[in-house]
Amino acid sequence: MEVLLLNLGLGFGIGASLGMLGGGGSILTVPALVYLVGQSPQAAITTSLAIVGANSLLGAFFHRMQGTLNWRVALIFGSAGMIVSYLSAGLSKLFSPPMLLVAFAVLMLAVGALLIARRQPERDARQPAELAVGKVVLSGAAVGLLTGILGVGGGFLIVPALVMLVGLPFHQAVGTSLVVIAMNSLAGFLGHVSGVPLDITLIAIFVLAGLAGTFAGAQMAKHLNPGHLRRVFAVFVIALAIFLLYDNLPKLV
Repeated sequence: MEVLLLNLGLGFGIGASLGMLGGGGSILTVPALVYLVGQSPQAAITTSLAIVGANSLLGAFFHRMQGTLNWRVALIFGSAGMIVSYLSAGLSKLFSPPMLLVAFAVLMLAVGALLIARRQPERDARQPAELAVGKVVLSGAAVGLLTGILGVGGGFLIVPALVMLVGLPFHQAVGTSLVVIAMNSLAGFLGHVSGVPLDITLIAIFVLAGLAGTFAGAQMAKHLNPGHLRRVFAVFVIALAIFLLYDNLPKLV
């Protein structure tokens, strides 16, 4: 019963993060599956892609109902990411588990620093007059590379890119990001799934709990200050990254 409650709580938290901020699912899921559930890093990456992809798709549906989703940007960004994510998925097999977790921690530090340093966009940011397709494609490909290798959906990279490069309002960037994460996660999952045993029951528990969390997060996003939420989450991400480095760097020596 305790294990079930733990998994339900983790699934709800992951869904809430995705619904509120358009990211953070994989940053939470991979370490949780490794350290709390006991999976290997490779299995955790594949399981994470399934969980985060399903929850992101549900979150995108909730944001679509609120009108905070740009399908054109999502499909261009996500298509570039899917191709690169699928092609790069096999690269994770070239690295040892400690090396994968160290790389994951370094990425988390960079993301945390970006969240803290990034200036709050204006709430009434205008819609882009002309879509910079080249920037959208290159940004999507870069996020897809990270998704394929590390199992990272990339929401905390996608949202700033959509706001700063494409010019979407923050709340629309969150909803759009969820579509991209779902697309990238599907491609990464297909690239990882061969030869990796999956715990379908565990995935189902996380997804069902994540459904409630994603709905709650999407509703809370309308009322809470996103700048404050990002800064608090950034501190958590950096603290978790430091723990991962402390635990895995000695294993590389």
